[in-house]
Amino acid sequence: MRSHFSPSTPNTEQSAASGRKETMRSHFLMSGAATACAVSAATAIMPSVCSAQIAADYATNPTYSGGWAAGQNGGSGFGAWSFNGTDPTPAGTYQGLTSSSPIGTAWTLFTHANNTGLANAGRAISEVGGLQPTQRFETVINNPTAFHFYRGFDLLFTSGPDNNAPGNNAAALRLSVFNYSASNWSVNDAGGGTGTSLSSTTTGAAGLRIALTLNSATTYSLTLTPLNGATPYSQSGTLAGPITWVDYRLWDGTSGGPNDTANNFEISSMTIIPEPSTFALIGLGAGGLVFLRRRK
Repeated sequence: MRSHFSPSTPNTEQSAASGRKETMRSHFLMSGAATACAVSAATAIMPSVCSAQIAADYATNPTYSGGWAAGQNGGSGFGAWSFNGTDPTPAGTYQGLTSSSPIGTAWTLFTHANNTGLANAGRAISEVGGLQPTQRFETVINNPTAFHFYRGFDLLFTSGPDNNAPGNNAAALRLSVFNYSASNWSVNDAGGGTGTSLSSTTTGAAGLRIALTLNSATTYSLTLTPLNGATPYSQSGTLAGPITWVDYRLWDGTSGGPNDTANNFEISSMTIIPEPSTFALIGLGAGGLVFLRRRK
C-alpha cells in the first residue's frame, strides 16, 4: 500500500516482503474481527451481518412485512415455518405480527377461547443432524401474563419432523409454564422435570432471552435471562434426544388480537452461533499462529 503514496518505486525484494507482511496483517485482523463478531452476535437482539452466525431470522425481516404465514422462510439456516398442529376450530387466524410488544416487532401466537385454540408454530434447524455440540441456539420471547387454570405455553426442542400436536409433549427438552398450581417456568429433559426460580410474571414484564448450548451430543447448558434485569436462571442436564426442530405453542385464554400482550406468546428472533468462548479460542489460536509465522 505504501507505493500508492510514495513517488519512488521499491525494489522487487522490498515489494515482495511488503506484500507478505500486508497479507499476514490482513489475515490477523480478519481473524480478530471474526472473533469479535462471534461474541457480539451472542448478545445481539437486532439483526446483524456476522459470519459467526450459523442460522438467524428475525421478525423484522422484510420477508414478513406483509404478515406472518405458514410456509414463509426468512433469514437462513432454518426451514420454513409450519403452523401444523394449530387447532382448526374455531375458524380464524392464530398467528400474526405484533407491533406493540415489549420486545419490539414479534411473531405472535394468540388463541380464541378458554376451552379451545392451541396456536402452534415451529421450524426445522437446517443443518444436517440439527443443533450440534458447541453451538448455541438463542431466541427472545415475551410470554403471556394473564393465565387461566390448566392453560399455558411451552417451547419444545424435538427431532421433528413437524410440530407436536396438542397433548404430545415429547421433546429432547421442554420449557413450559402451565397454571396447574404454580406459574413458574419448568424444564423437562432426560432426567425429568425441574422447577425454576423464574415466574411467568417476571419473564413477561419485558421479555426473556433463552440460550441453549449443546455441550455434547447428549448434554446441554441452559440460561433464561429476563430482560427486565431480574436474576437469570441456569441449569445443565441431559437431553432426551437430538434437536432438529423448534416448536412454540400457546394454549391460553381468549386473546383480543395480535397486540394483546397480556394473553399472547411473542417471538422476536431465532439464532444459532458457535458458543462464544469456543469460537474466541479458535480465533485467538489462529491469530497466534499468524503472529508466530510473521516473526519467522
